[in-house]
Amino acid sequence: MVETIAAWNSWLNNLVWGAPMLILLVGTGLLLTVLTGAVQFRRLGTALREVLGKLTRHGGGVGNVTPFQAVATALASTVGVGNIAGVATALFLGGPGALFWLWISGLLGMCTKFSEIVVALHYREPDATGTMRGGAMYTLKKGLGLPWLGAIFAFLTAAAAFGIGNMVQANSVADSLRASFGASPAIVGAVLVVVTGAVILGGIRRIAEVTQFLVPFMALFYLGGGILIILTRIGEIPSALRLVFEGAFSGTAATGGFAGSTVMMALRYGVARGLFSNEAGLGSAPIVHATADTDHPVRQGLYGIFEVFVDTILICTTTGLVILVTGAWDDGQTGAALAAQAFQIGLPGTWGHLIVTTGLVLFAFSTIIGWSYYGETGIVYLLGAKAALPYRIVWLVFIYLGAVGSLHVVWDIADTLNGLMAIPNLISVLGSIPLLLRLQREFFARQPS
Repeated sequence: MVETIAAWNSWLNNLVWGAPMLILLVGTGLLLTVLTGAVQFRRLGTALREVLGKLTRHGGGVGNVTPFQAVATALASTVGVGNIAGVATALFLGGPGALFWLWISGLLGMCTKFSEIVVALHYREPDATGTMRGGAMYTLKKGLGLPWLGAIFAFLTAAAAFGIGNMVQANSVADSLRASFGASPAIVGAVLVVVTGAVILGGIRRIAEVTQFLVPFMALFYLGGGILIILTRIGEIPSALRLVFEGAFSGTAATGGFAGSTVMMALRYGVARGLFSNEAGLGSAPIVHATADTDHPVRQGLYGIFEVFVDTILICTTTGLVILVTGAWDDGQTGAALAAQAFQIGLPGTWGHLIVTTGLVLFAFSTIIGWSYYGETGIVYLLGAKAALPYRIVWLVFIYLGAVGSLHVVWDIADTLNGLMAIPNLISVLGSIPLLLRLQREFFARQPS
């Protein structure tokens, strides 16, 4: 039975994350970039000033959390195992050229994330408890008159969350701590349940209060270690970048433990891992951005540009460059093991290993608490606000199951459901382009260039 499910899901997964989906996601990012006048480039400075200049301020609108708390919670969900293991896997399968295509997915994803947040903010609404809810499900229902498709998106979100945002992350924490310190998965799982429960049972406000401090700390900790390695090997940067650009357009020959890759492999794995990491186009982040107390949808959309910039351009790039400048990329390892080896080469002793282990644990934990709200919003859309608390309790049970179980099939199924979220979400965004452009003109008409 398990083998049958795995085989069926493998076929569906290859279809979901195959060339058509990647073309659709990248194509949507390219189309939105053209239509918005490359807002992610022209307004990047505005986005950085908006976020970094107003870290503790409220936005002056209706919402449950500050604009920065919203982006911190979104980053908590997107900055995860994919920023370490995912990037390493992309380099292992696609070669150094995959890093270039990961950058492309990030640059285009900045505009996609901006657009889906703007639309989600316009159609958000409070639930019975006063919590602001928004996302593709509300856009499809209220904006496009497709409540049935909104229900499908909500179901996919609630279901995918248990895998990609819960069990997979808990399993990664348990595996990492077992390998590093010999910790029992059962004990790790129990601790994760208690700590997570203390956060998510308090709802979105408590989640946001935690992530606004956790996310900057974990990002700076990981970036600090990675940048230190890159600076100590600054002389290797030109050759590393040469590998990236040559591999992106001519493929990478077999060398050492690397089996070689074509341009198409570099493009596929770079784009796929980039989109998997920043989730641009999948429709997850707008769910939490919709809770922000901002005065205009476009203002919060700028936080989406910042979000992808941090996730992909900063954190994923740091992982990739560390792997390349240390020469670990062709040693035949993949995933977290490859990233750990690169950091150990760059920071001999226990420091490199400690940075990767700590990064994995914090990134995974932050994903668990962030995705709990995504899944909760999906179930609230389907069943009403009364379903929120039961969903949180079930969420805690699955954390323990993820920590102690074997998750190969769960990972694959969750990956498929996560990818399927893109279809209704992209319909909601593409169907709302006139609204997006109107809101953009309205907002920037009263802003300095």
